[in-house]
Amino acid sequence: MSFLVDVYVKCGNMDDARKVFDNLPRRNVVAWTTLIAGYAQNSLPKHGILAFQEMLHAGSYPSAYTLAVVLNACASLYSLKLGDQFHAYIIKYHVEFDTNVGNALCSLYSKCGMLEYALKAFRRIRQKNVVSWTSAVSACGDNGAAVKGLKLFLEMISENIEPNEFTVTSVLSQCCAIQSLEFGTQVRTLCVKFGYESNLHVRNSLLYLYIKNGCIGEAQRLFNGMDDVSLVTWNAMIAGHAQMMELTKDNLSSCEYGSEALKFFSKLNRSGIKPDLYTFSSVLTICSRIMALEQGEQIHAQIIKAGFLSDVIVGTSLVNMYNKCGSIERASKAFLEMSTRTMILWTSMITGFSQHGMSQQALRLFGDMRLTRVKPNAVTFVGVLAACSHAGMLNQALNYFEIMQKRYKITPVMDHYEIMVDMFVRLGRLEQALNCIKKINCAPSESIWSIFIAGCRSHGNMELGFYAAEQLLSLKPKDTETYVLLLNMYHSAGRSEDVSRVRKMMKEKNVGKLKDWSWISIKNKVYSFETTDKTHPESSVICKSLEDLLAKAKSLGYEMLESVEILDEEEGEKTSSPTFYHSEKLAITFGLENLPSSSPVRVVKSTILCRDSHNFIKYVSTLSGREIILRDSKRLHKFVNGKCSCGNFCGFL
Repeated sequence: MSFLVDVYVKCGNMDDARKVFDNLPRRNVVAWTTLIAGYAQNSLPKHGILAFQEMLHAGSYPSAYTLAVVLNACASLYSLKLGDQFHAYIIKYHVEFDTNVGNALCSLYSKCGMLEYALKAFRRIRQKNVVSWTSAVSACGDNGAAVKGLKLFLEMISENIEPNEFTVTSVLSQCCAIQSLEFGTQVRTLCVKFGYESNLHVRNSLLYLYIKNGCIGEAQRLFNGMDDVSLVTWNAMIAGHAQMMELTKDNLSSCEYGSEALKFFSKLNRSGIKPDLYTFSSVLTICSRIMALEQGEQIHAQIIKAGFLSDVIVGTSLVNMYNKCGSIERASKAFLEMSTRTMILWTSMITGFSQHGMSQQALRLFGDMRLTRVKPNAVTFVGVLAACSHAGMLNQALNYFEIMQKRYKITPVMDHYEIMVDMFVRLGRLEQALNCIKKINCAPSESIWSIFIAGCRSHGNMELGFYAAEQLLSLKPKDTETYVLLLNMYHSAGRSEDVSRVRKMMKEKNVGKLKDWSWISIKNKVYSFETTDKTHPESSVICKSLEDLLAKAKSLGYEMLESVEILDEEEGEKTSSPTFYHSEKLAITFGLENLPSSSPVRVVKSTILCRDSHNFIKYVSTLSGREIILRDSKRLHKFVNGKCSCGNFCGFL
């Protein structure tokens, strides 16, 4: 009958296991332990604890193994208070030195975040086995002490204890946490020695290690050599390419990594393995980065089919994707379809409305958010203040700025001050903008001074602009775009000495050429363009079409502006250059030629949009009758019938 209890336990049928147990004429420690272990293994830890209490009341004494089982039940409940009571019982009967008990104590304290106690329990084990060492090493990793965990692993090897696949998986994860590729490579050698390299979990851990350290080529080779892959493997490769998009400084490479990640997602779909919510969240983020709306829509349909639409993480990624791709209508629809709306989701939608110049909708949504008693955070107020700034609602902005501090106890950060300065500048209140900058507790950022300089240029107050330029230069900026802004301001004012001074500073700081790339996604393929790009197979056709657009735009009143260009030293000096062949103009022209006449044109640009291009695209949107959405390094611009969502005022180069 004890064996029958065990059969039902292993089949997950605890009701029948209990019935058989209750009918036992005599119950020894084996039967009690089998029942308690069954409850613990079948996700019923509370029932296991109650069964242990019954056992004591029945006068039966637990074995060391029984105590280990009941400690694991405590760990499943994350109950430190209960665990301490069992630990006291264990000390009373002098069994804390037992291997199984010590392992269970180590695991319990680790799960409850008590690493010091976990390691003390480990040290008290008299006969440590591989499970003991693995528990201790894993405890370090689980509690953010990776360096300590790796030292413990070295101690384990020096004690001639052979690690198992769980040990090396934990160690590789800790190498990943501290980005120690060298240590991880040595662990891989051990894996080969002990025959664990073919283990799927070990290979996945190695994959994450290479990806975390930016060795995407090595990860690719490892992936290609794997006979068996799991969803974890696919997710690692997709997330790895997404991470490389963030790490690379070259925007074109970032775009290429994004395209490669989407290819992996397509291969995953063909493999027969079903994506999970983490997969969908990753690929939606990638689509938003490269403005791949077409692929994003296909993924949306797949999410609905898979039944993940109600998941908050996926839903938020979906709303964010549509927002960043310039489709505010679809973003709003996805937002309304969400059954649960978190603070992050509300914030994403408010920010989306704000970026699209829909200030009233953003503020109404913020009102709805407050009615539902969802507490906003600092990022929410960035969206709210930006909405006020776009609409020129000074009093409302000042009111929200006060509410943020007094009602929600949120201390303003640089992003909030940037919005306030932007608003004053838009309204032409440059003195108030300067006063706002002076009130900032810490040193104003490069971005704040850049916004102020752009405002001074726009409103013709060059005296304040030159003052702001000196403040900006004192910060010793490193951003190439900042220097281009300053060069353009000094050049337009005819201050050649200042132009030379800024160029000299750039040379001293080794500030390179502005890398101007734009790309457009059409039918699951990404096309990239560089300024004056002649390498594209259709360059002659694109240039001809662009020249036609230029002629038509001029007939409507467009006048081309010039800007300062930063060239590589070997290319020689150049004071100014025409902006006609800027990358975004080539990309937009290509989109107009290759997309259906009813389709919006969506382009991503690696740098800030220049003043001339902004004017030109407004004319193109009128001429073509198309919606043109361009996302530069600072914000989203949505051009419709000659008007832009940014309100025609931005920190243009």
